[in-house]
Amino acid sequence: MFGEYWPLVSVVIGVLILLILIMYLKLNTFIALIMTSMITGIILGMPLDKIVETVEKGMGDTLGHIAIIFGLGSILGKLLSDGGGATRIADTLINTFGKKYVTWAMIIASFIIGISLFLEVAFVLLIPLVFTLAKRMKISNLQVGIPMGTSIAVTHGFLPPHPGPVAISEAVNANIGQVLLYGLIIGIPLAIIVGGTFPKIARVLAPSAFEKEGNTASIGKMATIDPNKLPGFGISLLTALLPVILMLFATVVQLITGHDQGPTNWFESIVFLLGSSVSAMLIAVLFAIYSMGIKQSKNMTEITKTFEEAIGPIAMLLLIIGGGGTFKQVLIDGGVGDTISTIFHGTNMSPIFLAWLAAALLRVALGSTTVAAISSVGIVLPLLTSSDVNISLVVLAIGAGSIFCSHVNDAGFWMFKEYFGLTIKETFLTWTLLESILSVLGLVFILLANMML
Repeated sequence: MFGEYWPLVSVVIGVLILLILIMYLKLNTFIALIMTSMITGIILGMPLDKIVETVEKGMGDTLGHIAIIFGLGSILGKLLSDGGGATRIADTLINTFGKKYVTWAMIIASFIIGISLFLEVAFVLLIPLVFTLAKRMKISNLQVGIPMGTSIAVTHGFLPPHPGPVAISEAVNANIGQVLLYGLIIGIPLAIIVGGTFPKIARVLAPSAFEKEGNTASIGKMATIDPNKLPGFGISLLTALLPVILMLFATVVQLITGHDQGPTNWFESIVFLLGSSVSAMLIAVLFAIYSMGIKQSKNMTEITKTFEEAIGPIAMLLLIIGGGGTFKQVLIDGGVGDTISTIFHGTNMSPIFLAWLAAALLRVALGSTTVAAISSVGIVLPLLTSSDVNISLVVLAIGAGSIFCSHVNDAGFWMFKEYFGLTIKETFLTWTLLESILSVLGLVFILLANMML
């Protein structure tokens, strides 16, 4: 009946099955993803004896590289948090900018902290600071909270070592350092523009939201850190940005020498080694053990405990990311990408826009930023081999699409709602609209960058 379009129909059926399993049957997301992947493979007409092989390949290929970066990133973030480095960065910037420019202080502080902390961790860490600052300066919680949310959303969608950008980069064989460089070039002005203007728009659209006191019980978390024992601002900043510095340095060397395919001498070999994502994260963690641990008079037993506390919570998230990879692989092996490639053969539609659109649609359907990003790769990957496009910008386009329209099937939606004490309508008019604006404006910036490069 559907003929050549059956693979696309199969994707729709697969997504609906996934939604039913997660939203209505309340099944664990990882189990739901594996089941959906296998069912979708059957619907696509894949040989039954090849489906499990495809699922295993998708899981292995996705986690093979990500697990290392994800684990090291989680440890670095936890060391920064427990050692007081993140608190020192935020406090210093806010004290420097003062009440008049508190919005800009939160944008900068949250962006810096958000680079090395996953969105949920950064959110939980920064919320007590938001409430404390708002109370001290007698302003609305959202006046401070929206700039914070803007920055961590941008870093989560656009910048390695966050799992989405890293996973996409690996899947399309993009240079992670170059993705990070372009991500900063696009992400910084995006965070400044949206973070600086959206609070005013949100106040007009949802004035009642700015009157809410929020869940102020979480303020107590910030008080547990003795200000006199916090590390210095300089060493805290260096610890947070060290992996970024190393990866960017290697990327700049590659751009200058033009040897992006590999080193040609011992100096380049060392630079490329230190600037690889795994090496950069490992070096940053080792430095953080000293700067946020030993230097803070902590012994190795306490530091090891921080490691364990950092790794535990990400175990299920790793499995979910792997599950997203299996769905992606089924779409690839099942011929979905080839079907889309055929449909769009000869079209003038930009691969960058198509990448954004695929990720945005999956984000609305699935809720998870990371799963939407990984799953969309299977749709757009065949198009990349037949088009002359900047792969790094495609990665960013998928990242931009993956933060589009956060709503009731996204954990971030509920975190924002509950912490700030908002109604669902108010959350739609603030958090959902914020992420949608970031996504669309991010796409515009990416398309502009593509025209100039």
